[in-house]
Amino acid sequence: MRVIGGSGEQLGIMSSKDAQMLAKEQGVDLVEIAANANPPVVKIIDWGKFQYQKMKEEAKNRKKAREKQSELKQMKIGLKISDNDLNIKVRKMRGFLDDGDRVKVMIVFKGREMAHREIGKELLDKVVSLLGEDAVMEGTPQMNGRNLSVQVRKK
Repeated sequence: MRVIGGSGEQLGIMSSKDAQMLAKEQGVDLVEIAANANPPVVKIIDWGKFQYQKMKEEAKNRKKAREKQSELKQMKIGLKISDNDLNIKVRKMRGFLDDGDRVKVMIVFKGREMAHREIGKELLDKVVSLLGEDAVMEGTPQMNGRNLSVQVRKK
């Protein structure tokens, strides 16, 4: 088997008995790293330290995988929103899109506003046009109860 020292140096190819004796002399364990390799690779290292490093590496990989996933952010807009407030919400949505997230834009109808759904569709079109050419609607706007919503993503 191929033996690697505790600090990463190659100790060469030796029998398993010799490798175990070497590990016992140093007061550490002989850990099999690659069993399928030809010859198998073992490392002279403390088992507890090896497990700790392995656990930390897996946690780091899980964190990276979670960061890569895009989230779905929601932005609720009322029909009577002023232009300045709308511009602030659009700026916020651009930031979400730049981060790689998708944004669900919801136009909220209150009370008698349900009678004027066309105003909500116009407002939704205005929001998408303000987001610019790099934003794309996923699907068509849908009514869900008192909300008109659509998902927007970056091109």
